[in-house]
Amino acid sequence: MATAAAKYLGGLRVECTHLASGTTIVTDAPVDNHGKGQAFSPTDLCATALAACAMTFIGIYANQHGIDVEGAEISVTKTMSANPRRLGKIEVVLDMPDRDYTDAQKAAMEHCAEVCPMHLSLHPDVEQVFTFNWKR
Repeated sequence: MATAAAKYLGGLRVECTHLASGTTIVTDAPVDNHGKGQAFSPTDLCATALAACAMTFIGIYANQHGIDVEGAEISVTKTMSANPRRLGKIEVVLDMPDRDYTDAQKAAMEHCAEVCPMHLSLHPDVEQVFTFNWKR
């Protein structure tokens, strides 16, 4: 069974539907590539998916070990490369909640980002930088 379906809406917009849930998102080309930049671009989604995947893996680890990571905040910055136009760099900053994490827990959560499926799926030429800001 397919995971998603998509329909071209014209004007460089695509409506994507997650088939299991019916959730939809619309993508738009970025302003620097003939679009209006009024929605996530496909490369925005890819960069954001890396951050969400890393946080999901951290959440799985946290759930398995009784650790609270609720409230973690993430910012994503993507940098495009030219010739060919592609994702060149994705920077993910994770501001972790103010908790008494041990050094071992911190190291394990940082490792989660490096082994999440999106991190492992992206081409090695896409530089991926994860920065963890620990409050304590």
